[in-house]
Amino acid sequence: MKSLFIESTAKTPEIIFDPERNVFDIKGKSIPDDAEHFYNDVLAWFDDYLMHPNDETVVTIDLEYFNIASSKRLLFVLYKLNELVEAKKNVRVRWCYNEDDEDMFEVGQDCAFMVNVPFDFVSYNLKEVGIAI
Repeated sequence: MKSLFIESTAKTPEIIFDPERNVFDIKGKSIPDDAEHFYNDVLAWFDDYLMHPNDETVVTIDLEYFNIASSKRLLFVLYKLNELVEAKKNVRVRWCYNEDDEDMFEVGQDCAFMVNVPFDFVSYNLKEVGIAI
């Protein structure tokens, strides 16, 4: 299956979905002017992936910020992961967040509550990874 790579911009996240390397990452900011348009390719890619998924799929979501329109689209991605769970595939979400960002942690918990996909919450400290805040 073909990989999907979308380079990040100031308003959109980097998307790397590479089933051959078993990499499924969404990273950065997600505040596109038209979230539905931006996420159309992502959701279409997942529809194709569902037809021939890997035995294990771990999706890493590491967003520093996203708007309401993006949250709806991200939830649609998570709903697609539900289908893999129902197909008895090994599926997890790694929800990464800055340890000082309680809101992002809570949003991840809310997302985990809305789907049947196991979540791992991974906190990091931006100062420790060398990013000035």
